[in-house]
Amino acid sequence: MDAVYQIAPGAPDSPVILHVPHSSRHITPAARPHILLDDAALTTELDHMTDAHTGLIADRVAASCDPAPWTFTNLASRLVVDPERFPDEREEMRAVGMGAVYTRTSHGGRLRVDDPAHAETLLSTHYEPYASAMTDLVDDRLAATGRAVIIDVHSYPAVALPYELHGDGQRPAICLGTDPAHTPPRLLAAAENAFSRCGSIAVNTPFAGCYVPLRHYGTQPAVTALMVEIRRDTYMTEPGGPPTAGIDRIVEALADLVNMVTAEPMAA
Repeated sequence: MDAVYQIAPGAPDSPVILHVPHSSRHITPAARPHILLDDAALTTELDHMTDAHTGLIADRVAASCDPAPWTFTNLASRLVVDPERFPDEREEMRAVGMGAVYTRTSHGGRLRVDDPAHAETLLSTHYEPYASAMTDLVDDRLAATGRAVIIDVHSYPAVALPYELHGDGQRPAICLGTDPAHTPPRLLAAAENAFSRCGSIAVNTPFAGCYVPLRHYGTQPAVTALMVEIRRDTYMTEPGGPPTAGIDRIVEALADLVNMVTAEPMAA
């Protein structure tokens, strides 16, 4: 069975977890037979839906920070299972075929065979182990440092894709996704300061929210979180092309944010 995730250990005294859920293009052998796209169409869909080079960004940040943050990376494409679709979010995203197991493409076409049993298998073999491991890593950071700071590393296209439910708003260079219970003002302010060199910044547009494991959500204030959505044309050639020189500025900004939150608690 394919590995579901990879944890790159950071420093024992680092509370920061860089979460990289959508960087992989890997379609597992178990998932491929149920996907209806031919190889060319699948490549195009992966170009649109993969948060390309976000794993590279996280790795470079981790290597440049002292103490180094921890990194949790999804090893399968989000077209296999999207680990960030919580149960209470599935209904909204299911309207466009983008629940935890996608049934539609970014442009509304049919992605995979409608097979509920196969979907449940994917959830049990991918979604549940992933969520459990992320939860355990947060607990580990809480036990070691008294807090955990989850920074989601995402990207999004310069032009909205048809599946986007809120794609008609601003598309800043950096979108910061927050949660009312887990993103304190000081954490948001630190991110706005760090990314000010990268261009325009907006909060919760065109994407909102951030990832917190369900075990901790709404009950553990020592777990803070922020989503960083990077507009792809600022650091790569769209769609699915190589990184550009702009990636250096993104890495430097994210590393500054990691260093700030590591040095000083952001709970207030």
